[in-house]
Amino acid sequence: MEVFALIGLSGTGKSHRAVLVAHQCGADLILDDGLLIKDSKIVAGRSAKAASTRIGAVRTAIFSDPQHREEVRRELAQMKPRRLLVLGTSKAMIQRIVRALDLPLPTRYISIHEIATPEEIQQALRTRREQGKHVIPAPTLEVKRRFRGYFIWPLKFLIKRRDTREPSVYVEKSVVRPTFSSLGRFFIAERVLVALASRAAREVDGVHRVLRTEVRHRPRGLRLRVEMVLQYRWALREVLREAQRRVKQVVEYATGLDVEAVDVVAKRLILPEGYKAGKRGNSQ
Repeated sequence: MEVFALIGLSGTGKSHRAVLVAHQCGADLILDDGLLIKDSKIVAGRSAKAASTRIGAVRTAIFSDPQHREEVRRELAQMKPRRLLVLGTSKAMIQRIVRALDLPLPTRYISIHEIATPEEIQQALRTRREQGKHVIPAPTLEVKRRFRGYFIWPLKFLIKRRDTREPSVYVEKSVVRPTFSSLGRFFIAERVLVALASRAAREVDGVHRVLRTEVRHRPRGLRLRVEMVLQYRWALREVLREAQRRVKQVVEYATGLDVEAVDVVAKRLILPEGYKAGKRGNSQ
């Protein structure tokens, strides 16, 4: 196995460029902050970004935990990649990681300064400092399984193949705000979730009023129940479907939380005033 290393200080944009560098090096796998990633899929490990403290994040990144270390070792032995890209903040950190996983020393160290301009590095550092955002080179659906309850944003970009005969491909990464962010911990009050779900339902054509919204926390995410008054003139089943879709979309987008299910219930129907007046006029 041949190992390549991508080095840069924390927040300089290593993870943001990891997929591109791996592609250029011909690396089959990426090892980043405790995660082993293949073809944008997390195949083993756990992320340092899920640690509750900075010290815990560092310990995860260098595989201090025997169980974590053995899981990644086992997966590497089974997959037998030809080339592996390892990310770290220094040569010393890279060497500590490869020793922990019984890997050969890197044949090449690539500095973030070789692949990013000073302006791009400063922008990445500013984003980390001001917004506390970190990148994981894996799609949002992959990352959500390990980051439930965290703020997560998808990020897509285009990679052009080295061989111009091959088509370019879109790659998805994820932006997360870890627990140990300098901005502190984030808590979302239940009343905020209720307000978001209620407003989303009210915005659907055919929903006259929201009577009640309940929030239940489940292991796989939130379960919401929204009770509504509907207008009779609309296709009721379609209104309920749209309300269900809209509530899930708004809550997940606004909070970064997973919504496991949305139960929508029509408690009453009303006839629009104009419709009633027309009925009375026809009966005279």
